[in-house]
Amino acid sequence: MDIIGYLVDALTPLNLVLALAGVVLGTIIGALPGLSATMAVAVLVPFTFTMDPAAGLIALGAIYTGAIYGGAFAAILVNTPGTPSAIATTFDGFPMAKRGDGGLAISLATISSVVGGIVGAVALLVLAPPLAKVALAFGPTEYFWLAMFGLTLIAALSVGNTVKGLIGACLGLVLSMIGVAVVGGDVRYTMGMQRFLAGIDLTSAIIGLYCVPVILDLVANADPHLKPSETGGLRFREGTRIALKRKFNVIRSSVIGTIIGVLPGAGGSIAGLVSYSEARRTSENPESFGKGNPDGVIATESANNATVGGGFIPTLVLGIPGTPPDAIILGALLVQGIKIGPTLFTTDGNIVYTFIWGLLIATLLMLPVGLLIGRYAYSTIVKVPKAVLAPTVALLTIIGSFAIHSNVDDAQLMVGLGILSWILNRYGFQPSPIVLGLVLGSIAEQGFVQTYLIGNASGRMTEMFFMRPISIGIICAALLTLGFPFWADWKAKRRRQLGQIAEPIADDGTEITPEHKQRDLPEIGFAILFIILGIGIYLGASGMSALGSVFPKTIAAVLIAFSALLIAMNLRRPAGGSFKLANLNAGAMRRISLGVVLLAWVFLMPVIGFLVTSMIAFVAIMIVADYDRPPAKTWAIWIVSGLLICTGFWWLMANVLLLRMPAGLLI
Repeated sequence: MDIIGYLVDALTPLNLVLALAGVVLGTIIGALPGLSATMAVAVLVPFTFTMDPAAGLIALGAIYTGAIYGGAFAAILVNTPGTPSAIATTFDGFPMAKRGDGGLAISLATISSVVGGIVGAVALLVLAPPLAKVALAFGPTEYFWLAMFGLTLIAALSVGNTVKGLIGACLGLVLSMIGVAVVGGDVRYTMGMQRFLAGIDLTSAIIGLYCVPVILDLVANADPHLKPSETGGLRFREGTRIALKRKFNVIRSSVIGTIIGVLPGAGGSIAGLVSYSEARRTSENPESFGKGNPDGVIATESANNATVGGGFIPTLVLGIPGTPPDAIILGALLVQGIKIGPTLFTTDGNIVYTFIWGLLIATLLMLPVGLLIGRYAYSTIVKVPKAVLAPTVALLTIIGSFAIHSNVDDAQLMVGLGILSWILNRYGFQPSPIVLGLVLGSIAEQGFVQTYLIGNASGRMTEMFFMRPISIGIICAALLTLGFPFWADWKAKRRRQLGQIAEPIADDGTEITPEHKQRDLPEIGFAILFIILGIGIYLGASGMSALGSVFPKTIAAVLIAFSALLIAMNLRRPAGGSFKLANLNAGAMRRISLGVVLLAWVFLMPVIGFLVTSMIAFVAIMIVADYDRPPAKTWAIWIVSGLLICTGFWWLMANVLLLRMPAGLLI
């Protein structure tokens, strides 16, 4: 049977139902912060063992691609990546939603995700064997420089304040080094606490760094969370016109996502960041990125969904899973008795090609499913009062961080990092560079240490790092990306001097704010703290093995250097006004109250129990976030709704996801 003939097998009623159900379930799970694509696929795997292999794979592929797409909903509507792949979607998606273009952002994300998914699936269908060779051409050096290339996006996000962005990246890299070293096995920076042996969980950290500051700011004033759309609806036709005008961005980002998806361990987060950086570099209006430019949403969502098909290429051809969901699906294939390798497409061609066609069908089904869910998701969140929205989002963050490992420690870490992120954010250290460093840290360290080891043993250190052909190409691309924001800033100033454009529009808080013209005492204080942190990291690495210490010492030295540079830049500025503590106004008091409630929630949960603690905290946050002063009847409805929401999620996690829920003294 030829390849086209397998399409008929994929179009059976059972396969269509499985594809549709998988996309719907995956989209919903992906939209909930913390409930990742990996978890969705892992929960479904046991149910596929009794299915026909092709049907089971279609179900797994559908829920995987749906979850990657679903992450865009949380990124756009609540500024929190539903999955790590949607990190860059927050940069422009949330600013679009704040100004009333949330429906348009969801439409663009849906269209771009479908196109990217199709490109990735088609590449899997026709180019799997040759593209698999690309993965084999990448060694540790190339992975190191690829991670560095991803970090150059910091420069694109930090025009006017690159030093703070680079310090943030170093902080993220420091967080990535906590736990057991990826090379050498040294136990590092755990402060003697067992909870840190496994390192900082990426998903918990992302939820905390992005979502907790949003919740804290949400309760600080009575302004609506999102601006209602003046035109109404999802604006699908307008989104289609915009996507067609930017078709080159869509295709380029999809190709980037497919190629990066082929590289084991890279994944959708790196693909989205690289595509975002490339879209900004080639844009005629780069200063609008981070303030709600549709190109940012298009680039990210095209790329991260293309990695689904791209990631299956090394999984099926080489038996090397590109991402954790790929590893789970690989395990399902092995349980079914299917032999992985280059001969898979001939010995089990009927299964593989039926699955690929099913993946394409599931990708196409994302369009109606996404538009239907998005229509009601956006309109609902816009209308929900803050007194209900704030505790619901807080509940999702607690659930999302806890559910990853059924571990309260993850929820506690999430809240702690979130409060710290809000404090740093107030003084210009935005969360995006920290997250980038955390996401890319293990990839960068493994590549760096392995290359260092090989170069040191062979006496070819310079050649290993800087003379390999692929590495040279990545280094050139990184330098181009790193230097572009400075050129763009100079060009914008030049155009303003010539009177061609007005002053830049105000920042929405998604980018790092431009440097202050006067000396900033809090900034100097933070820089001193970071220098002390860098010294501590360097001294802490002294007792480690050579393999375990080389990366921490390098990052510590870089952190100290950038912090010292920040101090020097401040000392060169004219002295400003004296430092004043922030006024404890009503908004500040609400933030403090919410922070206290969140901390009490996660630390009392193992003592009192998940359900009772969540109910009490839900009502407490409703009181903190209430600006409407509704009548008693409305309050009763809100409270009952909150208790039902808490009970429903508790039952779902305990009886469907089969998570070990903390019972405590009560339940």
